Amino acid sequence: MRCPFCGHAESQVKDSRPSEDGAAIRRRRLCPECGGRFTTFERVQLRELTILKRSGRRTPFDRDKLARSIAIAIRKRPIEPERVERMISSIVRQLESVGETELPSSAVGEMVMKQLKALDDVAYVRYASVYRDFREAGEFATFLGEEGLGEEGLSEGGEDER
Repeated sequence: MRCPFCGHAESQVKDSRPSEDGAAIRRRRLCPECGGRFTTFERVQLRELTILKRSGRRTPFDRDKLARSIAIAIRKRPIEPERVERMISSIVRQLESVGETELPSSAVGEMVMKQLKALDDVAYVRYASVYRDFREAGEFATFLGEEGLGEEGLSEGGEDER
């Protein structure tokens, strides 16, 4: 494994253990060149997935990009990191089990929205506002009404804390 600090091509594994959910192996590594320490995760990958964007562009599926988009939606929400990690792993397993190697980005977006709705209404609405690309407040209000998440629905789940 290449060192992220100095770029040295080799690193030594100092410790390996399963991750909390057992879906990955966590490895602590040491660079013999600069002495830098870093952690890597090893996960099973059933197949290479390609995401077909709305523009027609194709990009390799990136688990970290998925995690970053979810992290933005759940920012400052009272959600345990373990639940988020389980949700991300669940989405990745679903994508891999579809049987296709090329998936539309809309399939990923819909899976994320479904999981977020079950996890936290505010995070769901945040993600949906970006994913659905609302142009006007009226579109957003219509979406909230259709989802049963008007003013009353969101206040039951807790207010967004800033």
